[in-house]
Amino acid sequence: MKLLDGLELRGYIKERQAKQVRALRQSWRVVPKLAIVQTINDPVIDTYVRMKQAYGADVLVEVDIHKIDQADIMQLIDKLNKDKSIHGIITQLPLADTSQTEAAVDSIMPEKDVDGLGKDSTLTPATAMAIDWLLAGYNVDLDDKTISIIGKGRLVGAPLFKLWKNAGYNVTMYDSKTPVAQAVKDADVIITATGVPSLIHADMIKPGATVVDAGTAAEHGKIVGDLASDVRELDDITVTPTKGGVGPLTVAALFDNVISAARVVADQQGQQDI
Repeated sequence: MKLLDGLELRGYIKERQAKQVRALRQSWRVVPKLAIVQTINDPVIDTYVRMKQAYGADVLVEVDIHKIDQADIMQLIDKLNKDKSIHGIITQLPLADTSQTEAAVDSIMPEKDVDGLGKDSTLTPATAMAIDWLLAGYNVDLDDKTISIIGKGRLVGAPLFKLWKNAGYNVTMYDSKTPVAQAVKDADVIITATGVPSLIHADMIKPGATVVDAGTAAEHGKIVGDLASDVRELDDITVTPTKGGVGPLTVAALFDNVISAARVVADQQGQQDI
């Protein structure tokens, strides 16, 4: 079994990002800043928010957390959109009332939508970028491969499908209506992101497959993925570890977008100074 270690890759990315932020701060006097809007208290969500705060501190990107009632979300996003010191805004999903998700995400200015989830966003969705980085970093060639994405969510499945379809890969996205065993049995590369614990078992996966578990759910107080424990007992597959696979790179990709957004502001300032 070969592991796709996102933590190892993140180290190289973080070093590069820290240099970029130092240049923005020192040469351009631009301090990259991310605003996180959170409407629900949940241990899984709180864990991810803390991860983002810690990562921001490591690369010198400021992170502001706004815990609010969902009734105030549109007003807050409007305020953050107008704040020139804020370069990136994310709504930490899920929202308390999920029916408002699309409206909230789409209300973020495209150039500040660092999760890349809005309909007009100019940035690559963070989780899709992370999975793409992870496979590229371990030389997993997607050309001529049969790729199955399990789950059509707006955080992982839908944006990743769009990214890889546009790249010309042979990728199919499946929802809950398709039996999982049928969806993955012939796949060379499997990306699962349903949030259903132990959804995929070892006997569903063909020898030599690459499996990325991007699902998250809370079970008995722990964060778990979509793969059953017997999957990682297979010795002939490439797979993400129980911890440290996609998650660390998703945070890194998010901050890559924040830095990119801040660089656009720096470039605009430079043009004004000419």
